[in-house]
Formats: sequence, structure tokens, C-alpha cells
Amino acid sequence: MNANEMRAKTAEDLKTLLLEKRKEQFNLRMQRGTGQQTRASQVREARRDIARIKTILGQKATGGAQ
Repeated sequence: MNANEMRAKTAEDLKTLLLEKRKEQFNLRMQRGTGQQTRASQVREARRDIARIKTILGQKATGGAQ
């Protein structure tokens, strides 16, 4: 999901998505620790999605999002 699609969502939807992404990140870390992970780039994608969501939430809170 790209930033434009995330900006179209409400703050509550973004908070729900953030929680889902954090759970996904935790599960990926556990998989990596046990050697079950198939794609190493999944952790990076999850981390970047979390950062993207937090940025958009901050912009919405300050009124900077258009």
C-alpha cells in the first residue's frame, strides 16, 4: 500500500493498520529467529510500512495532510 492510499484512510483505520503491521513485524522477527523466514525483505517492508503509517498519522494530527 502506498502513501496516497494511506492518506485516503481515516485515523482510526490507520491505527488499526498500524497494529496489524506491528503484529506482522513481530511474527517476522520470530520466524527469522527460528530460521523459518522465506523472504528477508519482508522485515524491511513491514518496518517501512510502519514508519509510513506513523508519518501520515502525525501529519493528520497536525493538519499537514492534504
